[in-house]
Amino acid sequence: MAKSKVEKWLTPEGLTLLAGWARDGLTDEQIANNCGIKRQTLYDWEKRYPDILDTIKKNKEIVDYEVENALLKRAKGYTYEEITEECILNKKTNKYEMQVTKRVIKEVSPDTGAAMAWLKNRKPDKWRDKPNESNPNNENDIESFVNALNDKAYNIWSDEDEETL
Repeated sequence: MAKSKVEKWLTPEGLTLLAGWARDGLTDEQIANNCGIKRQTLYDWEKRYPDILDTIKKNKEIVDYEVENALLKRAKGYTYEEITEECILNKKTNKYEMQVTKRVIKEVSPDTGAAMAWLKNRKPDKWRDKPNESNPNNENDIESFVNALNDKAYNIWSDEDEETL
């Protein structure tokens, strides 16, 4: 009797491959293609074999968290140390060795695009592109916020002008 295709993917080696593909960010369709099956077959396997479902789900979550953390880091900005090494002759041993020649602390500025992507996904009620249609006077709307700031600045400036007269 011939082995079914699913048996290969239930082995430790098969589950390791599925885990790797999920961590690499492959879609279910791409994973199914790599297995030589249709996407619907993969869904059927996930329903019938908890090991397959758990492996793919757990490893997709891992990469999602890694990307989420990287996006947050980029949105907030960060510093890092850049180390430069050069091959230099060691006079005692008369051999060339890699030695640190420079250490520089560098700063990566916060990225507004990353910050907006984060906010739009984490707080869509406040940061989505289109304000809530049921509340046209949405005070969380960016345009309303900017207009309010401009009005406030104009009022402050106007008050100062009147005082100087």
